[in-house]
Amino acid sequence: MKTPLRIAILECDTPLPTVVEKYGRYDRIFTTLLEAAAEGLGLSPKRDLELSGYDVVTAQEYPDLESIDAVLISGSKHNSFDNDAWILKLVDFTEKLLKQDRVRIIGICFGQQILGRVMGVKVGRSDDGWEISVLPVQLTAKGKEIFQQDTLAIHQMHKDIVFEYPEGVEKLGASPRCLVQGMYRKGKFITVQGHPEFNKDIMTQMVKTRAEQGVFEEEQARDALTRVGEYHDGVNIAKAFLRFLLED
Repeated sequence: MKTPLRIAILECDTPLPTVVEKYGRYDRIFTTLLEAAAEGLGLSPKRDLELSGYDVVTAQEYPDLESIDAVLISGSKHNSFDNDAWILKLVDFTEKLLKQDRVRIIGICFGQQILGRVMGVKVGRSDDGWEISVLPVQLTAKGKEIFQQDTLAIHQMHKDIVFEYPEGVEKLGASPRCLVQGMYRKGKFITVQGHPEFNKDIMTQMVKTRAEQGVFEEEQARDALTRVGEYHDGVNIAKAFLRFLLED
């Protein structure tokens, strides 16, 4: 695939109001990440990337496939296994993407789970509970090749998982609480269960808010907050996304 890479960012959620005020909606947050990755690869963020955002929850807007080269499906607080009208529409769109051979897919957290659902494997709540804040991912041989490093640290914010790898999908990594941390199929898609787009500030606000709401127990939140500032490989993961899009 040649530049400019025309990437449509499907926004499957809206960040907290305080996050939106400082960092923008998810299209802006992912734009910041992908532009940093482009610079790291020696590309020109403004010349080699054409990024657009689509609200698939409320507006239920989608790009014309002829006008894009890739789709990034964002994370979400919603359940990938629910049957709300907007989720079913996203499932249908993802099925359409998988049936064609030009437009590629990047799946983030909820986005990975939507892909798992479309490919017929179980998605749902993990019996092992939440993964929160910066945590290590054990990479497979393919994962080490794709991310060009031996280990991976990534922000996590999920209790839902893909329970098994779909047939014909290469495994990228695993963690003790989630065996499907990344999926890859050459020329088709790449996914991660974590959030390369999050930073210390965004994660801190999310953890504190969910603790106040009673979603996280006090000790759970305290533990997560001890790790929010640790090094994470967000930009390196995004570089892998761009290399994937540039592959023949």
